[in-house]
Amino acid sequence: MRKLLLSLALASAATPLVAQAADPMPASYRQVQLAALKEQRRLLLSFADSMPERLYRAKATPAQRSFAEQVQHAAGAAALIAGMYATVTPARWTFADTAAANGTRTGLKAYINSAFDFAEARLAAQPVSERGLTVSVFGSSPMPRWQVWDEINTHTLWTAGQAVANFRMNGMAPPHFGFF
Repeated sequence: MRKLLLSLALASAATPLVAQAADPMPASYRQVQLAALKEQRRLLLSFADSMPERLYRAKATPAQRSFAEQVQHAAGAAALIAGMYATVTPARWTFADTAAANGTRTGLKAYINSAFDFAEARLAAQPVSERGLTVSVFGSSPMPRWQVWDEINTHTLWTAGQAVANFRMNGMAPPHFGFF
């Protein structure tokens, strides 16, 4: 009985996958998603370039992450989510020197580039046969794996937007937003 209950518990906790005959999105949509990843990288790199290093560890409010931590979170989450949820076969992204990412322009830019190199490679490698499979991301409602990339874009832009307060509190305009 104990084995049966354990088996049922494990089965109910598993991420549901529903096969689709093919990718329901046009093949060209992958290029739209790649362009979004490239824009996210460009935006975060412009943040790293625009903020003086001496303000990387400053916080707009005590409860907030520091500027560098916020940018690091935006980039790192893109890589983490791409590695965990975008395809059936998970892949691990690692970046060893997070101290440099939080304290130096060179370190933060290396972190951003590493995260987006990984995410872009995962998007390029995502098999068409997997794009229609569903996944639950951090407990979300099930979504097709192609949509994970759109969720990464939303999260990156939302998270980066929070760092704008760091520019404003120092009397600086944030870098130009690329879409308009």
